Amino acid sequence: MAPDVDQTYRYLRPSEVRFGQGRTDVVLATSGGSTPRGRSEHPVFFDGFLGHSEQTAAALLSVAKVARTRFYTPPGMLAAILRAADPVVTSNGDRLRFESFSACCGVYARLDVLPGALDGPALDTGTTNVDFNPPMRAALARVGGIDPLHLAVGEDVVVTTLDGSVTEKKVSLPERWLKGFAEVQLAASRMRPVAEVSAAEARRFVRALPPGTGSRTRPMWAVPTGRALRLTTRPSADGAGVSGPERLRPLEPLLRFARSLRAYAPPYDPSAPAAASLWELVLDDARLVLALSPDASRGFSGEGGVLWDLSDEQAALDAELLSVLLAFEPRIDISRLAAGADIAEQRVSSALGHLGAAGRVGYDTAEQAFFHRELPFDAARLEAMHPRLRAARALVDAGAVRVAGDTAYVTSADTEHVVGRHPEGSRCSCPWYGKHKTGRGPCKHLLAVELARRAAE
Repeated sequence: MAPDVDQTYRYLRPSEVRFGQGRTDVVLATSGGSTPRGRSEHPVFFDGFLGHSEQTAAALLSVAKVARTRFYTPPGMLAAILRAADPVVTSNGDRLRFESFSACCGVYARLDVLPGALDGPALDTGTTNVDFNPPMRAALARVGGIDPLHLAVGEDVVVTTLDGSVTEKKVSLPERWLKGFAEVQLAASRMRPVAEVSAAEARRFVRALPPGTGSRTRPMWAVPTGRALRLTTRPSADGAGVSGPERLRPLEPLLRFARSLRAYAPPYDPSAPAAASLWELVLDDARLVLALSPDASRGFSGEGGVLWDLSDEQAALDAELLSVLLAFEPRIDISRLAAGADIAEQRVSSALGHLGAAGRVGYDTAEQAFFHRELPFDAARLEAMHPRLRAARALVDAGAVRVAGDTAYVTSADTEHVVGRHPEGSRCSCPWYGKHKTGRGPCKHLLAVELARRAAE
């Protein structure tokens, strides 16, 4: 098992919420961010008023709550006491995005504060962590009424303590947490809308979800029925996977502000017993997004969907080229990037998948487009966290792959596995493929054959 990643947040001072003078001030301290000019210890992204103050405060608390929640605890394991990772905030110029990931790696949350809620453009663009300490969360819970909400993401004045020290928080991030944060972006990019219901139906659906603790193993599906949604255990091409339906509970505090609820799902695969899904609660000038892994006991980190993109050396080179053209856009224009880099749009799409695996782009299903952000973690480490890809490269280096037309043979642990090309995709004779097919990404033998074919071209 890979060691945890030690993440240290260094804040000039704790975040706080101040009440008075007919308004509420939320000051978010920043740590270790990226800007178009490079790294910044304490970036300043926004200083202005937000609309819908009570809604915004409740949405921020929901994102922070996901980061502090373990929705699934393996049998026989005591609930882990983890210091939650602080949410990530990205300023895309005309909007702010707050992201978090659950401790169990199965739930991703994002709050998009859209242009209509901001009283003006951001001061700067980039990504950083923001301090969400207990006193600040308790104060946010008191925000209500119609008092204006002033938000500062970072401060444009030098804040120092008497002894010149900074506020530090340390957390050990599991490697699977980092992998999951990157993996969910690719999963989202492959989803399509399957349902949209009214605010009234959203309230009925979420409040009627069965209770649970993440121990339920039987997959469930939410399917549209007229203007409503209902849960069933029968897989449906028209529905969205919602195993562990209690994982949608973070939406509940925001239902009173909801305009509608949208559900997204990947193309239906009858061979897959469960599927990931994404849920967008549409608010006034904002959206709260929750993405659920295919099963409550199975986080996004093991899905392996990014492996095809990571194994593509051309995509890696293209990603390096495109990275210098990105400027924290709220919506990445593939055609513009293709023209700017003088490469085909298909290569841009593959490169964006590679950048997503490194945490350098996210995906917005409402916009049907990637957006630029830089997770405040080591991108090189993110790209190296995939043992199947390392094993595939080792097989190729050892000469264990023999390609003969549409059939290939891979010798691994004294066993020869057969990889065949078929109209619906490649197949492998190994037990791992027999169990998962490609529902959790390719096996190491499929990857090894793909690497060998590319090397021979």
